[in-house]
Amino acid sequence: MRIGLSLPLTHRLVLRPRLSPARGLAAGLILAATAWHVLYLLNNCPLELAADEAHYWDWSRRLDWSYYSKGPLVAWVIRASRIVFGGVSERLVGSEMLAVRLPAVLFSAGLLTAVFILTSRVLKSEWAGVAAVASALSLPVIAAGGTVMTIDAPYVCCWAWALVFGHAALFRGARWAWPAAGLVVGIGILAKYTMVLWLPCVGLFLAATPGFRRQLLGRGLWTAALTAAACAIPILVWNVRNDWITLRHVGTQAAGNGSGWRWAGPLRFIGEQAGLLMVFWFLAWAAALVRNRPGREADPERLYLWWLSAPVFGLFALVSLRTTGQVNWAVTAYVAGLVLATGWIAERWSGSPWMRRGAIAAATFGVALTVLSHYPQVLRPALVALSGEPTVRQPFPLRRLDPTVRLRGWRYLAAAVDDARQQVTAGGDEPVIATSFWTLPGQLAFYGRGHPEVFCLGAALAQRMSQYDLWRPNPAWDPEAFRGRTFIFVGDVAPRLVDAFDRVEPSRYVQYSEEGRPVAYWYVTICRGYRGFGPPETWPGGQRY
Repeated sequence: MRIGLSLPLTHRLVLRPRLSPARGLAAGLILAATAWHVLYLLNNCPLELAADEAHYWDWSRRLDWSYYSKGPLVAWVIRASRIVFGGVSERLVGSEMLAVRLPAVLFSAGLLTAVFILTSRVLKSEWAGVAAVASALSLPVIAAGGTVMTIDAPYVCCWAWALVFGHAALFRGARWAWPAAGLVVGIGILAKYTMVLWLPCVGLFLAATPGFRRQLLGRGLWTAALTAAACAIPILVWNVRNDWITLRHVGTQAAGNGSGWRWAGPLRFIGEQAGLLMVFWFLAWAAALVRNRPGREADPERLYLWWLSAPVFGLFALVSLRTTGQVNWAVTAYVAGLVLATGWIAERWSGSPWMRRGAIAAATFGVALTVLSHYPQVLRPALVALSGEPTVRQPFPLRRLDPTVRLRGWRYLAAAVDDARQQVTAGGDEPVIATSFWTLPGQLAFYGRGHPEVFCLGAALAQRMSQYDLWRPNPAWDPEAFRGRTFIFVGDVAPRLVDAFDRVEPSRYVQYSEEGRPVAYWYVTICRGYRGFGPPETWPGGQRY
């Protein structure tokens, strides 16, 4: 006989542990992943800042209500983390890298917590929630989101919690949940504008699901929408002051810069998404969408997740007809999709050995790929051997096999620029540092001695505009403020650049190599006697957004 059965109900409730085994295991997985990310960043992390990370770090040095291509949240968060952890980061890792990336670790933990709650509630099983968390941890894209601090870290976390709050509002009758969902959506919009898609997706669910249609006109969804809109006011105010330049930029991106229709775009998009989810999880997600599609699925909770997944994917599949886009654009489709996929796999787990083998193999491969991508030095000798010798057509063969090389070499380049600065300074000049493309200034400023201000001349050299064109004075837009100065320029030396100076010295070829294989190169050039590029209307290609 079990003693607990003979006790009064009140005693049994007291003796019942507050933390169920499933919740304890989920918490353990999330805490372990969080601790691993922190220790990884502390222990001689081999991955330098990505271009986007360094760019946003540069934004955090000039706080504003919004920025050229994105809202202000990423800059605000990095600035706050630098204030709190910047000194500690400098002492522990020799730079602000830890402070820049710690928010990504916390957002990743928040995402996994939301996935557990949402899965447990929709699938009515906390063990299903544990399975969803474990599956998420096996995906390299999730692991990357917990290491690299880009806009996707807060964006995906906000999307997940908006799903949790939306579910609480729709299916648990929590009145507080609608404004909470609106607040999270609004914060997410400050990170990435596509967060706004959450609202019409919920609207589609309400319109398409009997028994919920009257809520389209109720206070709940509109309260959430108004709350989100209020959060987005800083972006609106900033764009009014800056001639709606963000709208021009986003519109140009969505239209594909006028490049015409790309009829094979959706096929490429689907292939990229399948690769992002290591094929198995993509197929499981697609099968789950078919299994839970409207007209076949009667459970409104699963239909809620369907409408928060399929339309997002479909929208970006359509956008791929016009532009190549980025592989991460549709990532939020897989938050709700992961819950559906977990349910679909669980229904077949006991009866299908192939399902079990496939899931275990995919998880094992994903974890191994995650670890190896974080410690690329382990596979480097093998990748060097597989990549082959450099050729004229493929001068950097290692880049084809190891995408993490794009997160290395920046410290090496910054040291070369520092050498050029020292050379110019020794001659009695204080040089201006400028680059040809917007991805370079942040890297040179972050890793350069003393964190110098670095400008971008891309708009005058037929590149698209960036945030650097809005910070004034700028050499391209305000030549009088820099006339006669000596520049250290990083990038290809085009004829227009030569014409902008009295004298351009021979470029220094800076090549970064690993294991004897070239990985990247840059030209560092000292240019003397700046004259300017002329008025913007004479720049090649005009103003490109």
